[in-house]
Amino acid sequence: MKRTRFGKRDRLSRDAAELQRLATGLSESGGKLEDAHWEAQLAEALDTLLKNGAEDDINAALDQLFEANPRGHDELADMVESRAESQRLERDGAAFDIQLFAAPVLAWSRFSIPASPLPKATLQAVAVQLGAHAFGREARLAVADFLFSPDQLPRSFCDTWQLTRQLGNAALAGGHLTIDPSSVAETNHFLSDVRYLVGAIAVPPGKAPFRWNEKDGDKASALKEWIKQGSPNLEPLLTGCTWEPLLPDAYHAACRNADRLSRPYSLKAAVAFLQATVNLAPADLRAVVGPCYDRRMEEYRVGLGPTTGDEVYHGIVWPLLGAEDEATDAAGEIEAVLREVGVKEVVFLDHRFPMEFCDDCGAPMFPNSEAELVHAEMPEQPAASSHVLH
Repeated sequence: MKRTRFGKRDRLSRDAAELQRLATGLSESGGKLEDAHWEAQLAEALDTLLKNGAEDDINAALDQLFEANPRGHDELADMVESRAESQRLERDGAAFDIQLFAAPVLAWSRFSIPASPLPKATLQAVAVQLGAHAFGREARLAVADFLFSPDQLPRSFCDTWQLTRQLGNAALAGGHLTIDPSSVAETNHFLSDVRYLVGAIAVPPGKAPFRWNEKDGDKASALKEWIKQGSPNLEPLLTGCTWEPLLPDAYHAACRNADRLSRPYSLKAAVAFLQATVNLAPADLRAVVGPCYDRRMEEYRVGLGPTTGDEVYHGIVWPLLGAEDEATDAAGEIEAVLREVGVKEVVFLDHRFPMEFCDDCGAPMFPNSEAELVHAEMPEQPAASSHVLH
């Protein structure tokens, strides 16, 4: 996925320099024919590097372009995402286009949100519903038998390319992909988080990959049916959770959409959590919002506590994503979400807070009504979860 970059290398390897040259050419293209010329060469170069695991060369080119040629950086980022999540494979002499996808689920719980293997019956049922409501009629489908947390998704473009290939071959073979639980990273536990079903489809070239690509399909209907028909199969996986399925989509697009929607979802979950655990109605909560900076503004932090004191019982981090910066009206969106759930006292601080974390536990510090960054602490009675929202 596209990422914020600050560093750059003075010297590039030959492969990284070639990526930079091709991406620059594409960024300066004046028409579709020239686009196709540069895109074909860039795709070929990236396919070789992804196959060989040359992540450092790809990242070096992105780092160099980030400052030298932002448009070229975006062209390269778009292309490397595309080549990592899609391939062309052959089966019995026929070609198929492979697309990696993700089906995100927003969830919150006073307990632990599961990230675990999928029982075989659940895997089969989920695959049937995805195939019926999210993907084109000629798509073959394979799903990984694991409900992933964000910490457990592929960590690099090359890892993503490998997963696409594994799932694509599974789809062509008419099966699913078994994930070894011991190979999956431990996940951090938060009150509100995202879980992902990950899979791949294989379609003949030119055929519709998604249901909404067909003449009688659209995204709204696909989401409605996925929620209606898929939810009963997801429910046993998310015991003790409140959750909301999102539209399955191409892998990077789905992850970005989940990142964006998880911010208001987490804020709503925090208010509901405090109402349930300390019996504070939304109208009795104060939200204190402060911007936090590193080299630039990185995020807002929202401290939630009672209107009668300066305590912070809980907090959430609202990161700026993609091209968002301090000129983006994220503050307005935060206030709108808080007003929607009934929080009446919303305080915005005109400070440049540092990105401060607790030295002992690593949790982010949140602003209070005294314009101080403090550790979020639940009151002693009643006892409550110590999870921190993100």
